[in-house]
Amino acid sequence: MNIGLYQSASALSALERWQDTVSQNITSSQTSGYRKRTINFSAVAAGELQADPKGRIGHGGSMPMLFPKVEGGINFTPGETQPTRRDLDASIQGDGFFEIQRPDGSKVYTRSGEFRMRPDRTLVTSSGDEVMNSTGSSILLLPGGGKVGINQDGTIVQGSSALGKFSIQKFSDNSRLIPIAGGFFTAPPEMKPERVDAPDLLQGYLEGSNVAPLREMVDLVLISRAYEANQKIITTIDDQMNKALQALG
Repeated sequence: MNIGLYQSASALSALERWQDTVSQNITSSQTSGYRKRTINFSAVAAGELQADPKGRIGHGGSMPMLFPKVEGGINFTPGETQPTRRDLDASIQGDGFFEIQRPDGSKVYTRSGEFRMRPDRTLVTSSGDEVMNSTGSSILLLPGGGKVGINQDGTIVQGSSALGKFSIQKFSDNSRLIPIAGGFFTAPPEMKPERVDAPDLLQGYLEGSNVAPLREMVDLVLISRAYEANQKIITTIDDQMNKALQALG
């Protein structure tokens, strides 16, 4: 068994996963509220090679065989706030997520405050999901009620009428949140959200993604070089094995 061959093959698989993650980050870099996906590499022992105390293989003792281990994660560093001047756009300054209700009644969470009005005057996300207020119901705008205003504490007003307050929720451990399509996150059943009593919102602004496209492009170059290096190792080992078989045959 040629350990180097399997280690390089395992490295290629890890690099492919890293490349997929970087590609996703680049594709979503212009998506409001998107959070960068990360990849962490570590070494994991899988089996042992026989070695003596001096590290020489084949003289008793053992030496662990190390293979790359890949773990995905999410970077929750806030993105840059960009002005849009739209009355229904809002950006959270600090901790918390907007609470959103999907058509099936499930609750999801997002940092994107890109909202719009449905024909029935319900405040919804760009994907049509309802935005929740602090009382657990949807937010309805008034017909002919005038310009919509969003106060710093998340209260929505229209003319002289208060329509409710955005439900801003936070979690004890953001790293356990599960990303889903549409830029939303869900929480494990055992992890309950906590309401942010004093949120800090900006009307007419959106929080951009926290992806730095230039950094991602540099990572693509590093991935390409590492991939080529491991391919050369595999080719070299394969040539050596062919020569050994021919010599022994």
